[in-house]
Amino acid sequence: MHILSRQIRFSLDPFSDRQRQGFNSYASKPCGGQWGIFFSLWVDLASELDRDTGFVVNVSRIDQVVRREVVPLFSKMVYETFQDRQTPTLISLVEVLKRSWAVIGDSFQPKVVTQLSLDLNPFRRITIQSGEAKMFIYSEKFEFAAMHRLWNDKFDEAKNFEVFGKCANPTGHGHNYILEVSVGKTTESQNNEWHSEFGRDVKEQFLDMVDHKNLNVDVAGFESLNPTVENLSFLAWQKLEKKLKNAKLYKVVVWENDRTCCSYSE
Repeated sequence: MHILSRQIRFSLDPFSDRQRQGFNSYASKPCGGQWGIFFSLWVDLASELDRDTGFVVNVSRIDQVVRREVVPLFSKMVYETFQDRQTPTLISLVEVLKRSWAVIGDSFQPKVVTQLSLDLNPFRRITIQSGEAKMFIYSEKFEFAAMHRLWNDKFDEAKNFEVFGKCANPTGHGHNYILEVSVGKTTESQNNEWHSEFGRDVKEQFLDMVDHKNLNVDVAGFESLNPTVENLSFLAWQKLEKKLKNAKLYKVVVWENDRTCCSYSE
């Protein structure tokens, strides 16, 4: 079974119910006029490959269906919300995603929609994994800087450098890490303040402990345990699992650089 992921970008003008299409689908189409709210929708479809084409589905068909059938759902929500001077919420976006699921699912049967994700900005995302979702997944990225050294006292110096390479440098080395935390939220939640609590909890329970620290020296547990990206992801899970208010921890990912990351979930 293959899963094909396709990103569709579009921008919507909250002050007009008529959306300008534009010509640059890479930037966004509709284009939103001189100013617009930018959306990035990811569609995941699963099926066996078509033997004649090698496709799950031609991605241009996904673009066509989303722009013809799904974008108007978002446009209606955006326009009505601003006209009524209401505050957009994650729940309202999730409801549009659920309606979008039905449209996309009907359009591509027997192919199966497995996930819809909406990038709120480059660092925040919401995801649903069912058209009747009672829960959605909220993901947010955080940054921290730290130094570490990878070393095992059971190995001699030659073995340590063989295993850990430059990471065994005696004075250590640094990384600008990215932590991505994903939590499950019920669609029936009435608490609109949970997001600020979530960010504060991540900061207090994990980031303050590791940011601008020597992980080998300053973080309990790493005196004898290598602070690898694998162990950091597990530590983040341990510190956050029971401490997040009004949200259930779903997954943590720690990026050491743009080519290396490790995730942990249960």
